[in-house]
Amino acid sequence: MNWLIHDYREDDLAAVVHLIDSTAELGQESVFSLAECIAALTERRPAVVAVHGSVPIGAALAQLGGDRAWVMRIAIHPAWRGRGLASALLRELERRLVAARVRRIAYVLPQEELLGDGLANAGYVRRPAVAYFEKTEPGSGGSADVLADLGGRLLPEGLWDGVAGMTTEKTLIERRVVLPLAEPERAARHGVRPPRAIALFGPPGTGKTTFARAVASRLGWPFVELLPSRLADEGSLAAGLREAFARIAELERVLVFMDEVEELAPVRTGASAMHGVTNELLKLIPGFREGDERLLVCATNSVRSLDPAFLRHGRFDYVIPIGTPDEAARHAIWSRYTGPGTEVDLAALVAASELFTPADIEHAARAAAQAAFERDLAADGAEQLPAGAGTGDFLTAIAQCRRTVTGEMVEEFTADIATHARV
Repeated sequence: MNWLIHDYREDDLAAVVHLIDSTAELGQESVFSLAECIAALTERRPAVVAVHGSVPIGAALAQLGGDRAWVMRIAIHPAWRGRGLASALLRELERRLVAARVRRIAYVLPQEELLGDGLANAGYVRRPAVAYFEKTEPGSGGSADVLADLGGRLLPEGLWDGVAGMTTEKTLIERRVVLPLAEPERAARHGVRPPRAIALFGPPGTGKTTFARAVASRLGWPFVELLPSRLADEGSLAAGLREAFARIAELERVLVFMDEVEELAPVRTGASAMHGVTNELLKLIPGFREGDERLLVCATNSVRSLDPAFLRHGRFDYVIPIGTPDEAARHAIWSRYTGPGTEVDLAALVAASELFTPADIEHAARAAAQAAFERDLAADGAEQLPAGAGTGDFLTAIAQCRRTVTGEMVEEFTADIATHARV
């Protein structure tokens, strides 16, 4: 992906109008006139712009009417056609429309053209008689009720960019998981099948839940977390799983997250009440995989505790290890908490926090900030103290923090990577 997509800004007007006007005769037509598009832009209707460097290369805009929105135009610079940009623009525009509680999104083409194939691939359904494409989003109506019943929601934008450090894991997940799902047409051209289910494993506190939430945010898909305690409200875990997956099937797109999945699919030995739960989950995953815009993310602190049949090929596309941050990752995470322009010795913090998880670092950073705050309260204005925590505060907090991950856990995790990882 060689572009950045942002909300339309006033200084984009000239460039966007030029894109709309110059591409009108290149198979990128619209039933809306140029004047109508300009009016929508000046009235700040929902619109997004793609830039390469600082040059606008694409735009998508819409107008609203109750719970329905009309996509007025998707304009792409000729040099960027056929590279997945139209899908990316449409996806980002849909995110804004869903946030505005739009339920149905429509696009009317003046004639049969290639964009119709792209709309069909994006989930739009052509209605008879005209090239009229319509899509129902899970932002309101029945789908919204299903999402609410499941305890799911659309997460804020930006969670993916907010994942500090963990560059190796982040790059792997982006290339294997996010981009094939975000750009299915480009992936299909190369024979890449987007994943439908992945498993994340590693010591507690290493960020498995954070990654799952970040992927949902990046894709703009609803996030549903299935909790064993909530599933058991149906009378049994197996029944709860069946009901939850039946409701999930009503959603057009969704990321389903199951944490501590070893509680639902433990190794089957002897007679156990959990056998029925494990068997039920094994039967449900293939049906879940039939949806094009669905992703199941399971997380576990103990991958060796999972039933071998659970992680086999055909159920999970990837089994990805998420370990403790290395030096570069710890430096990036500490930089978030110390802030720019401070005189904190980051190298000392990185060295002192070996084997710290992101959660451990956050806890230590909060403790250091609290110490600085209490010191300021004690001074009561008698002296001018520097703002924020200093190196000593952070090192003291690190020394007092009980690490989540032990050396034994690291040894087990290393062995599990060799035995179970599949990336």
